[in-house]
Amino acid sequence: MADKSSRPRVWSIAAHRGFADALVAGLIPRYREERFGLARLTLLLPSQRAIRTVTEAFVRASGQGLLLPRMAVVGDLDLNETLGPLLDPIGAGVDIPEAVDPTFRLLRLAAHLREELDDEAPGEAALLRQARGIAQGIDRLLVEGVSIADMLDEGVVGIAAELSEHWQASTRLFARVFARWEAELAVLGKLDAPERRNRLLAHAAHSWRERPPAHPVIAAGVTSASPAVAKLLRVVADMPDGGVILPDLDLALSQDVWDALGGAGGPDGAVFERGDVVTHPQYHLKLLLNRMGVARGEVEPWHRSGLSPAPPERSRAISNLFLPPEASAAWVSLEAKDRRLSGVRVMESANPEEEAQAIAVLVREALAEPERRVAVITPDRSLAARVVAHLGRWNIVADDTAGRPLPQTAAGRVLLQMAEVVAERMAPVPLLALLGHPLVRAGDGRAAWLERVRQLDLALRGPRPGPGLAAVRGKAEEFDRRYPGLADWWSGVEDLLFPLIALEGKVPLDAALLALTEAGEALCGQGLWAQADGRCLSQFVERWREAATDAPALVACDELPALLRDAMEEVSVRPPYGGHPRLAIYGLLEARMSRADLVICGGLTEGTWPGNPAPDPLLAPPILRALGIPGADFRIGLSAHDLAAALGAPEVVLSHAQRDATGPAIPSRFLLRIHAMLGDQLRHERRAVELARALANAEPAPPHPRPHPMPSAEQRRVPIAVTALDRLRGDPYQFYASAILNLRSLDPVDADPTPAWKGTAVHEILQLWHQAGGIPGELVPLADEKFAEMSAHPFMRAMWKPRLIDALLWIEEETDRLAGEGREVLAIERKGEIVVDGIRIHGRADRIDKLVDGTLAIVDYKTGMPPSGKMVAEGYALQLGLIGMIARGGGMDGVAGEPARFEYWSLGRNKERGFGYVKSPVKETARQTGMSLEDFLPETKRYLREAIARWLLGSEPFTARLNPDLPGYTDYDQLMRLDEWQGREGEEP
Repeated sequence: MADKSSRPRVWSIAAHRGFADALVAGLIPRYREERFGLARLTLLLPSQRAIRTVTEAFVRASGQGLLLPRMAVVGDLDLNETLGPLLDPIGAGVDIPEAVDPTFRLLRLAAHLREELDDEAPGEAALLRQARGIAQGIDRLLVEGVSIADMLDEGVVGIAAELSEHWQASTRLFARVFARWEAELAVLGKLDAPERRNRLLAHAAHSWRERPPAHPVIAAGVTSASPAVAKLLRVVADMPDGGVILPDLDLALSQDVWDALGGAGGPDGAVFERGDVVTHPQYHLKLLLNRMGVARGEVEPWHRSGLSPAPPERSRAISNLFLPPEASAAWVSLEAKDRRLSGVRVMESANPEEEAQAIAVLVREALAEPERRVAVITPDRSLAARVVAHLGRWNIVADDTAGRPLPQTAAGRVLLQMAEVVAERMAPVPLLALLGHPLVRAGDGRAAWLERVRQLDLALRGPRPGPGLAAVRGKAEEFDRRYPGLADWWSGVEDLLFPLIALEGKVPLDAALLALTEAGEALCGQGLWAQADGRCLSQFVERWREAATDAPALVACDELPALLRDAMEEVSVRPPYGGHPRLAIYGLLEARMSRADLVICGGLTEGTWPGNPAPDPLLAPPILRALGIPGADFRIGLSAHDLAAALGAPEVVLSHAQRDATGPAIPSRFLLRIHAMLGDQLRHERRAVELARALANAEPAPPHPRPHPMPSAEQRRVPIAVTALDRLRGDPYQFYASAILNLRSLDPVDADPTPAWKGTAVHEILQLWHQAGGIPGELVPLADEKFAEMSAHPFMRAMWKPRLIDALLWIEEETDRLAGEGREVLAIERKGEIVVDGIRIHGRADRIDKLVDGTLAIVDYKTGMPPSGKMVAEGYALQLGLIGMIARGGGMDGVAGEPARFEYWSLGRNKERGFGYVKSPVKETARQTGMSLEDFLPETKRYLREAIARWLLGSEPFTARLNPDLPGYTDYDQLMRLDEWQGREGEEP
């Protein structure tokens, strides 16, 4: 047997110990001297977050002042600077080129990809997505030490030849782009970041092997199994005063199971095979040990003297929990002590909202105990945001240390909203969203600014006015009489948005970013860059501007939002310090090496924890295996290792929801294993879920009764519009809301053209045509011009405009035909009024014609189907009758005579499959339903006086939906709370 002193110095910290605290607890007595012992120590850690975690552990363990060791990140591109004189210097005798900027690389890969795809190349945003996939694939190869030459190996080429045509084409595309990029890098004299990191690590390993540092070096928590990292760790492990400390290596796992995991990276040159259990939490640690050339038997437990090296029952249970499928058959014979997960509870909730509330309840209860630390670990950022919001209700400030994607921050949203304004050519929705953003015009004048934005919102409601600033300016000028000063204010807004005006068609990406930043500063001032998200945005913009200057790219303006959103999603904004000192909310990466008394693992569902493995879109799994790269399932093993580490905490709650936003959710495979192994021993957390439901479910409110308001006699005396009598008789509540309360429904912003809008447009066109003389042949050109001005909505252009043009042509021909018979157009859009029983009746006539005998014809234009004769007979379609009463009573200027005809001119489809027909509300033949001409006006007057007597002069309540079967408007259904009482009318007293 080899001498123990010659063995590599490799230790493991069990999951139940808490890596950072256990690491520090062992380092302090080993290396602390009177003055500078720990300060001479160099710690190699996996990430910047690990440095922060270990620093906090030193603070907790020191109890007094302490000089901390030098800490360096193994994956840092500036490894030569962080290690400094230890390598004396790292670049001595070795010329390692600089790393190429990753954004520049992405743009150049997109350019190479465009040239390869030629005519099949998609837009710039989609092209950058494909380039991003190629960049990730190149990084995977370089991390594993694979070059383009390895892809041309006969064995790899032979495997590729056996693949389907799709995989062959994608592999060739990847190889061609990779080769072109390698050639460009050679010209630039730079390296890809992973390649430079590999060279730095290789040089450090060589330097330390030849000239070991005079002071100790410890690599702690590094689990990356890349060949370059493994070689460096082996050198560190062979140092006389060095060592490697691994997290959660299972030293108690049986040798048979350990061997069954796979042999990749071993001394015999084994590669990844289909049978490798890459989803096991120990697989990546075995791969690392194999590449280091260290047997598991050479690894010792990391512990202080006096502590037993034997793992406790929790570690044995965790080890058994993740046994491979074949070995898990041993669960049936496990003793109770080997399957006991004391302190672990499973919490099941109905949905993510309830889950977040239950987690917040657990956190609040735990923080009520002095000195108790809590960690919430979840890969689901939306769940983390919900937990943060619920804790805020109790004034508990919690920071999600995984950060928020830049597009979800205030500063990032400003940039995206400006890009959307450009892409949609100043459309109302993105424009109003931008102008109302919290960062825009923040400060003393914001209240006045928001009032103007509100006025512009009202002006832009309805169908989109048209593209560009000119259309918005027209709307502002149109509403300037209602809101004085709106047009002048909008002129100032145009000045602020001026940098965006030049962005049309395809523009250089750097010029687009410059224009967006100029407009952003004009709107927000320096406040855009003031906070943490603003600083991240500033760095993002500068990085992309510089890269786009060196690697020019043209982007279509309509693709700008998608391109920026994809790029910004890769930037996380992490909050500054200031949250609760005993609470942390982590992602999986941030949770590594952390420690807490209570750990809550949330979002344990399939697709979240573990996440769905994302296969490489260009390289088939057999190609990756042949190149020595683990498959997509490798990340499942990493997430299993993260859960195993979390299970080592003193108290653990494993939480999942039965449903997510898309439907029923499947519990995580790790949870199913826990259920299967523990059976009846499994403990459940139900109390927190019950409290969450109690918080969310308030006492039910009593059912809302059917409304029947009773205004005072003075409030009832309001005028009746000729279009409102039907509403008063059919649904008095709607009349009450519109005529007495003066409430009006607002059209949505950028709404689809509605039938009401279509009718308004047609009436305006016909009015202009008649005022111009009603000359045949001029109506259709006028309609074409007005439709183009009124709306750029595609539905209007494609569907309504051709039909309306045909119908207007019919109106023109019919009007000309009637004029030939002696019928004269007397009035167009003429207002009038009369008084009946002291109530003013007012309205507007679409058209009134004078017949040959001097009598009047009352015409109403309809873009849809006219009311039936039955509705007229029942008194629910009396608009034409009321107009006739006003005309007969002399209530219209320039109109006198006895109404003899009542006509609806409909623009709908006629019996001949064309458009346009005339229908009368009074029956002209015995077979028709409805009133006779002689009865029409007297009956109309009777219905009118009856309604006035009941509701305006009487005390009848304005009951909602008095006639529920009558079709009508739904503008006030929400106001009357229709869904709360409809169907229960019979239950009312």
